[in-house]
Amino acid sequence: MQISTTLLHAAGALIPTAYASSVHPRNASCQKTSVAILGAGTAGITAAQALSNASVADFVIVEYNGVIGGRVAHTSFGAKADGTPYTIELGANWVQGLVSPGGPENPIWTLAQLYNVTNTYNDYSLIETFNETGAVNFTYLIDDYEDAYSTLEQDAGYILSENLQDRSFRSGLSLAGWKPGKNPAAQATEWWEFDWEYSYSPEESSEEFAIVNYNTTFYQYSEANNYVFDPRGFNTFIKGEASTFLKPNDTRLLLNTVVTNVSYSDKGVTVYNDDGSCIDADYAICTFSLGVLQNDAVTFDPPFPFWKREGIETFSMGTYTKIFMQFPPDQVFWNTSTQFFLYADPDERGYYPVFQSLDGPGFLPGSGILFVTVVSAQSYVVEAQDDDTTKAQVLAVLRDMYGAENVPEPTAFFYPRWSLEPWAYGSYSNWPPGTSLQMHENLRANLGRLYFAGEATSTEYYGFLHGAWFEGQLVGREIAACLKGVGANCSREVDYPVLHGTTPVEDYDEANGWMVTSFQTYGF
Repeated sequence: MQISTTLLHAAGALIPTAYASSVHPRNASCQKTSVAILGAGTAGITAAQALSNASVADFVIVEYNGVIGGRVAHTSFGAKADGTPYTIELGANWVQGLVSPGGPENPIWTLAQLYNVTNTYNDYSLIETFNETGAVNFTYLIDDYEDAYSTLEQDAGYILSENLQDRSFRSGLSLAGWKPGKNPAAQATEWWEFDWEYSYSPEESSEEFAIVNYNTTFYQYSEANNYVFDPRGFNTFIKGEASTFLKPNDTRLLLNTVVTNVSYSDKGVTVYNDDGSCIDADYAICTFSLGVLQNDAVTFDPPFPFWKREGIETFSMGTYTKIFMQFPPDQVFWNTSTQFFLYADPDERGYYPVFQSLDGPGFLPGSGILFVTVVSAQSYVVEAQDDDTTKAQVLAVLRDMYGAENVPEPTAFFYPRWSLEPWAYGSYSNWPPGTSLQMHENLRANLGRLYFAGEATSTEYYGFLHGAWFEGQLVGREIAACLKGVGANCSREVDYPVLHGTTPVEDYDEANGWMVTSFQTYGF
């Protein structure tokens, strides 16, 4: 697809315990640098900026795409009255959590203001609800869900503070009295409240860490979500930050360069690219997405040790697909003073559930643009099928909602296919139920002089753009300190090669219903 994007190839492998030999062979033909940064998304650019701020100028940024920005990606879409196109965001689209009096400011909000990024507050109270028969009001269910959520939120606090066993968000909701069952309206309400944020269902998400993730952003900064629709693209702030340390045509930025192999040790890192070039670095920062790491697109030598692979494979990479439509401005059929339209499908939970209008006050009035979002399994289906099939399905839903005679054919139609992009393989990460903080640290920890940074490595802000910002900054500063000889721990971040379960071996007994051993082989 033709988009303005970034990030990169990557992957993992399997097993060994050490980071190869302590001697890292130098390739005389490779470009030499102190730090190789793999990927020019938010984490990569922030890491490079942190190095530059520490007076470390000897670095190289290797980027798969022809422009920086990563999953902060935009494209041209549709047409204005004068024939020029609009700009739509295909990936990250909101500044989530801004600032509250007396509290800290979200760095993405700081940068959005610095670079005058066009954005508008999304008012989630401006919502209408529908089912297959048309408009039907079930907004009262939002209050019911939020009552249960308040109970679950307190419960999650006890889980964290008293070191209790985590559970799925579904279990927490059920214990709090929210049980949507087969009620389509309740299912749609739950999707609006949960799946739309986390890109996974409550069954697939941790109660403890979903609450941590929400609270550290929206309770720390603010509950505002501001939708970005800048004609320059949301990545304007990333380009702006890059311009503070990169000159025009800077030779330290290698665009359209695909990494194929990474060799690492406790002495250095060598990066091999598909154009035959290579980079020999004292340190490297891998900002590949979790999806890329899980899809083995790059060979790592030595293969990752088991604890690292386990950390990578345990966490989840979600897909969040926005499907954009432009209708003739004189045939707009929805209430343009409303921002959101929630659809409860009678047969399938999460089937084209949330439509959002950009043709309204404060956004793009007169544009005729409407988009609908799907996530997870629905994203995989939609991204694997052709545009015409998806368009027919979306229009069928809209015609159920508004009447077939009222919904014309769109004049423009487009959506990205994040799950199929070899430099992304998804949109952002999620924390599965019952997965410990230590397991996440295994995802996050370095291997010798190969470090990792991105939204997925952020313990508290995973999935958020500011998570990538914080992680890039942290690793950049850490490596700068190592290069200057002032780092307290330049060889090993915390990792946990062995993680034990919650049940001691001696408790597998008859008193606990354990009648026979599961290691029997009589029938094998």
